[in-house]
Amino acid sequence: LEIETLGELLYACNENRLTLYKGFGEKTQKNIKESIEFYMGNQGSYLYAEVIQHAERTQQLLERAFPDDQWILTGDLRRQLETIDKLEWVTTASAEKIIQRLENTRTQDITVTTIGSKEIDRTVNEQHFEVLHSSPELLEISARGTAQNILFRFHLSTKESFYSNLFRTSCSPEFLEAWTKEHSLAPSFESEEAIFAAAGIQPIPAFLREDASRIAEAKQQQLPQVIQPEDIKGIIHCHSNWSDGVHTLEFMAQSAKSQNLQYLVISDHSKTAFYANGLNEERIAAQHKQVDELNARLAPFRIYKSIESDILNDGSLDYADEILASFDLVIASIHSNLKMTEEKAMMRLLKAIENPYTSILGHMTGRLLLSRNGYPVDHKKIIDACAANNVVIELNAHPRRLDIDWRWIGYALERNVLISIDPDAHAIEGFADCRYGVLVAQKAGLTPQQNLSSFSLEAFDTF
Repeated sequence: LEIETLGELLYACNENRLTLYKGFGEKTQKNIKESIEFYMGNQGSYLYAEVIQHAERTQQLLERAFPDDQWILTGDLRRQLETIDKLEWVTTASAEKIIQRLENTRTQDITVTTIGSKEIDRTVNEQHFEVLHSSPELLEISARGTAQNILFRFHLSTKESFYSNLFRTSCSPEFLEAWTKEHSLAPSFESEEAIFAAAGIQPIPAFLREDASRIAEAKQQQLPQVIQPEDIKGIIHCHSNWSDGVHTLEFMAQSAKSQNLQYLVISDHSKTAFYANGLNEERIAAQHKQVDELNARLAPFRIYKSIESDILNDGSLDYADEILASFDLVIASIHSNLKMTEEKAMMRLLKAIENPYTSILGHMTGRLLLSRNGYPVDHKKIIDACAANNVVIELNAHPRRLDIDWRWIGYALERNVLISIDPDAHAIEGFADCRYGVLVAQKAGLTPQQNLSSFSLEAFDTF
């Protein structure tokens, strides 16, 4: 499978790849996946998707334990960054109260290590807390012995300083520096909105407090009306059991329809992806016949014929032109020979973008967050090429990819390149990953009009 790291193995489990091999059933794949997640969790850094529920549960516990105090999540999580190494709160509770409460809290977490169906180790881990730093303004605590081995940071505030601290801790350093040069952050604000009202500008949500240029936009009341999860109208880029997906095409379409989505773009793997049961020409014809039959039954819901075509070592796509022409749209992606120089990567990508059948460039850099760096690319040249060739750039919404990096979406929008928030779903549960793509797209100021998967059925059909 060309797997060389734990992170790549975890991603292969998520894509249902291991079950395609003799001796690797669903249970074995699940055990491998859970063991890797436990190990990686203990390294201290997490994907946003891995910690958000833990953070929200902890928030509820804190509010119940300290009903007379204020608690708001802040920091990187509030800014919707893609990776998180600490959970932060602004609170009016004192360090002494928090420490005392945690010292009286002990839980047991049982870790079971198995290979296949055989249990080889059972470990009882008692959760314990260690105070790393305590001062009148800041309390840092580590929680050891559980799968959620993440740093807790509490910004201790008075009622008067609460919202100033909330604002300060949910801005990038660049944004905060630019803000404090122009505006006061004195205590005694009754809300964050009051901070912006005092400055006479439009409120800037925490997810947009990255680039200092947002301050100028807010002064002119010109902040973008960013995309919301409910703006996704269709599922673009998903895999059925024709290749390495879990579910049948019919089941995936019915599920999308039941969620009030208007269309589904089936983009199974192409023939070069033998490791993912990629489709040869004969199977493509058979799948297209099934799509036609399903569309006749499911109308007005629509399935579009697509393929995730591998970008080969020389930059070509892995079907003849007459086969590529049979698809409604083609997603071109690199999956093999990932150890490349920038020159090699750019050659492959630019040639694929220039292919007249390429509709969408899939996961631009091939990165896996916290697991694998992407191959080196010149983002501006790729975006310029997509603009010149009318190619859409995918924002792969799988929380371990989120590729294109949101930091480059602004340049794509300047060049009038469409973005497409796509879940790359290998099961119907993967449809929900669109949310994580939306959250990082908000940071770039993406609007529904600039996102292909927000197009209505009629608009998408025209596309």
